[in-house]
Amino acid sequence: MSRRSLDIVLCDARQGEPVLKPFRLLLSNDELPTVGLALVKAGIAKGPNDPILSRKGCFGVFGKRKEWDSPLYPGDRLELYSALLIDPKIVRRKKANQNQDAKFQAAAAKRKARRL
Repeated sequence: MSRRSLDIVLCDARQGEPVLKPFRLLLSNDELPTVGLALVKAGIAKGPNDPILSRKGCFGVFGKRKEWDSPLYPGDRLELYSALLIDPKIVRRKKANQNQDAKFQAAAAKRKARRL
C-alpha cells in the first residue's frame, strides 16, 4: 500500500496569538483528505464527537467555517478558532435597545421643552 501526502498549514488561534505550523498529512490510497482526518492525524481531536471540537464553528479553512467531512486541498490553511466571548446577537440587541432608548429620551425632552 503506497502512501501519499498533502501539505497544509495549521493555524491554532484558540489561545491568544495565532500559531502557524506547516503540517504534512500522510494518506493511504483509500483515504480522502478531509478536515476531520487532518485534525485526528494532527492529534487535535479523537473523532467527530470530541468535546474539544463539539461546538459549532470551531474550525475552518481560510476563514470559512467547514464541516468535519469537508475536503482539504494542497496549500489549505486549517484554522482552529477560540470560543466567542460575546454572542453577536446579544450585542446587536443591546445596541438596538440603546438607540431606541435614545429616541424615547429625545422625544421626552421635546415634550418637556414645549411645556416650559
